[in-house]
Amino acid sequence: MEYSKNFERKSRALSARGTDALAPWAAQPSTARKDGKPGTLHGLDPLTSSKFSVNEFWDRICVKPRRKLCMLGGTMRPSLRDSPPRVKYSFKNQRAMDVLKKITQVPFVLATMERKWMFPLVASTMISFVLLLLATFSVGSGEHHSAGDVSVVPLLPAREGSHSQNALEIIAEDPAVELPPPPRLAYLISGTKGDGLRMQRTLQALYHPRNYYLLHLDLEAPPRERLDLARYVKREVVFKQNENVYVVGKANFVTYRGPTMIAATLHGAAILLRQAKDWDWFINLSAADYPLVTQDDLLHVFSYLPRDLNFIEHTSDIGWKEFQRAKPIIIDPGLYQNKKTEIFWATQRRAVPTAFRLFTGSAWFALTRSFMEYCTVGWENLPRTLLMYYTNFVSSPEGYFHTVLCNSQEFRNTTVNHDLHYIKWDTPPKQHPNSLTLNDMPNMTSSGAAFARKFDIGDPVLDKIDETLLNRKKGRFTPGGWCIGSRPGTDPCALRGDHSLLRPGPGARRFEDLVLRLLSPTSFRTQQCVSV
Repeated sequence: MEYSKNFERKSRALSARGTDALAPWAAQPSTARKDGKPGTLHGLDPLTSSKFSVNEFWDRICVKPRRKLCMLGGTMRPSLRDSPPRVKYSFKNQRAMDVLKKITQVPFVLATMERKWMFPLVASTMISFVLLLLATFSVGSGEHHSAGDVSVVPLLPAREGSHSQNALEIIAEDPAVELPPPPRLAYLISGTKGDGLRMQRTLQALYHPRNYYLLHLDLEAPPRERLDLARYVKREVVFKQNENVYVVGKANFVTYRGPTMIAATLHGAAILLRQAKDWDWFINLSAADYPLVTQDDLLHVFSYLPRDLNFIEHTSDIGWKEFQRAKPIIIDPGLYQNKKTEIFWATQRRAVPTAFRLFTGSAWFALTRSFMEYCTVGWENLPRTLLMYYTNFVSSPEGYFHTVLCNSQEFRNTTVNHDLHYIKWDTPPKQHPNSLTLNDMPNMTSSGAAFARKFDIGDPVLDKIDETLLNRKKGRFTPGGWCIGSRPGTDPCALRGDHSLLRPGPGARRFEDLVLRLLSPTSFRTQQCVSV
């Protein structure tokens, strides 16, 4: 009787003192994350302090240089606004931690529970905990894994004799790995007079049912040529089945050295944004470009990348371009007239702006959907302000998108300093690159690039690329996992299978090696929008 009264008196005293007396860590305030959002509980609780956020997790494991593609999971991901995490992360002892959390709440219950239930509850809880620990240690007795120990999911089967880790890193909790879904690409393929037939060839080499394609044959091409291109797209059975190839009806004049090329690119991006809601990257090509890898190769490697990376070659070291491009004032007649002529040069010159930093680079790129939305229907004035400035800029396609990216607070840390092209330039570079021939095949192949330019119409090197790199026969589509036709003498891609099934080949290995170099710690962050 006396014991019961003492127990009730102590219980009332503990209840009056609150949770601080029972569980000191429960009263600790939550720590604030660097981005201002509430964080998880820390302090004296060994359970909650052993959990950390995604960014903190990658900060811990990415310091180990042995993990070659670690940046694919975290350190190279400056922004995860729209894309889901590319990896799974969970702790192997998560179930044990959940039970431990419940055990720490036992004192709260004991304060108000009848005495006769105390011993059975404590005994059953401790027995369950011991059994759980025994089961956990028996399963993991073969090898010890800490939070930093990870397994590797290879992008491709490892080369014989190769010991490098060339894949995404994830927590090794479940032997069954869920592979990421392939992305969707949106291509703008542009051409001019005489490019109709080779645009068809480029489209066949690039085609995949998951992607979207917009063909723009500018106004310099005769109406008959544009009509033939539209008829080709309309009568092709594969295009009709997938409904993912479009032709620009109201074409534009395009002058490479003027802003009309920027206008045509933004126009094409706006059409693709309206026609399709689910693509991830926007890639602009010309009829003089040609792929060096299959779309299965490209989509396979892109599947493991965060969807907020912008591939664009850029630098702020404009050098001689400051005097020959930035300070002169030009007018592009293609904006005001119904015929294509060379740009006009004004006698006045202007100073280099100080409100924003100028960047320059390649006119070919692979940019994210979110960035193209920012440029076309953006919520800030920066894209429109820079568009007005580059209207009078010489060779503005080589500076507009670069300057917008690197002056935007939201996108400046998403750049990868490469245009995914192999291009052969003179020394010093001229306005246009050299044409590629059969002699350039070894360099093209070893570069690991996804595309190359420029090629002359009907050059034998294109047939060589089809034969050795794309496994494509004349007049047919580049085969991939979606091609399931088996009738002899017919195009296997005439019968479409599952377009999410990818069959990467040697091109994926070459392209993967390029991506590894671009995203290495010595190349990625150090070459992002660097001001010199």
